[in-house]
Amino acid sequence: MIGSLIALVGAAAAVWSPFRPWYDGRHGRDVRIEDLFGTITDNKAMLFGSLFLPMAFAALVALIGVALRSRLLVSLAGLVVLGFTVLWMVRQGQEAGELTAGDRGLGVGAASALGGGALLVFGALIMSGRGHLARHRRDSRVYDDGYRHYREDDDHAAPEHPRPARPEPFDPDHPVPPEWEQPPPPQRPRDDQE
Repeated sequence: MIGSLIALVGAAAAVWSPFRPWYDGRHGRDVRIEDLFGTITDNKAMLFGSLFLPMAFAALVALIGVALRSRLLVSLAGLVVLGFTVLWMVRQGQEAGELTAGDRGLGVGAASALGGGALLVFGALIMSGRGHLARHRRDSRVYDDGYRHYREDDDHAAPEHPRPARPEPFDPDHPVPPEWEQPPPPQRPRDDQE
């Protein structure tokens, strides 16, 4: 559960990051996707043609991964966020000649994207997968064998005592089972018989 929560926080940070300054006050939603594969320009991008698109896609994949308890999908979402952020940093560094931090450098948007991607990967690492949950559910089933309750994963799951034999049909000549019959107690002679 903690891994899923961490992954969701990472996805939220990744989606919010394009709406914050990435470099020199320029928001990520203004950076065109095409600029990542060429030269970064000052041309303003449409929202779904900007860095928002890969971040939104990664968040969607992360949500599906959390819903399906898929560590692979959550990890993939984290790698998409980190990959696009690092690619942008490389292109921005080539364009500016260097990368600096502060008012005229890297902003909180890029930091949010890096942190969100890292949280997605970390959440996937500590998140329990589907196979673990299915095995836990299967092993936790409780059975009743007539003597005691035991779990499927119990080392002593087999009953300690054999089941009792089926009772014989009622016999009017022997209403009491033979093993219950006891010999009558010995009788002492009475005084009047002496």
